[in-house]
Amino acid sequence: MEKLDMLVQAKRRFISVLELQSLGGGECIDLEEEVVVSGPLSSKEALGETERDDFPLLRGKEVLMQAVYRGAAGQAFTSSSGSFRGSIEDVLEMPLYESFGRAVLIATMNAVLRSLGLIENTVHCRDEGPSRCASSISEWIREQESDMVGLIGMQPALLEALVGALGPDRVMVSDLAEAGAVRFGLKVMDGMECSEIFEKCPLILITGSTLANGTIDDLIEKAGKGRNRVVFFGSTAAGAAYLMGWERWCPCST
Repeated sequence: MEKLDMLVQAKRRFISVLELQSLGGGECIDLEEEVVVSGPLSSKEALGETERDDFPLLRGKEVLMQAVYRGAAGQAFTSSSGSFRGSIEDVLEMPLYESFGRAVLIATMNAVLRSLGLIENTVHCRDEGPSRCASSISEWIREQESDMVGLIGMQPALLEALVGALGPDRVMVSDLAEAGAVRFGLKVMDGMECSEIFEKCPLILITGSTLANGTIDDLIEKAGKGRNRVVFFGSTAAGAAYLMGWERWCPCST
């Protein structure tokens, strides 16, 4: 059986939401209405004034794309630069075989669903937000009482907080760009060869960027086989998490 792209599934459910809005007497969405996608945002636009200098965005390993629809903003982290201006229908017709089209769709879904009041927290935290996020996850992760925790996708503030809360022996991390590096006492595993994380960690935190780069499908398949609890983190996954019924943790985004 051919594996179905998770983003394709989310797109189909997004279209169904738009159709139900019209049929159910809710706020009608005209597919000809314009969406403006700007990207990449500057580091100051994306993060504000932050004390950390090790975020992937600051190191040029990814960029933040932002869509605006009816004044509502939705964002998506991606490796692809570029901007877009067109209708919602134009977005839905974009091919999803490369990361730019995927990121435009993700950011647009976040913005439109935000405008409808169906989701919140679609804009990345800024200034002191990442520090507050790290403090929050320290408390949250202890409450989960998981023997081992996996982090898929490098978010240095979160990784440092997890190691501080649980110790390096109870945390595993993988990342496509930083494979082989040592961060906070942990060797970063290759994001494409991370089966061991699913074998050892009952709880796995996954960056929403996996939706944009297309690696999410294998990760969800591994989690299904291993019966792992998956929690997505970050603003990128806001819309898809709502549409797909995924658990998401992102308390400091706006």
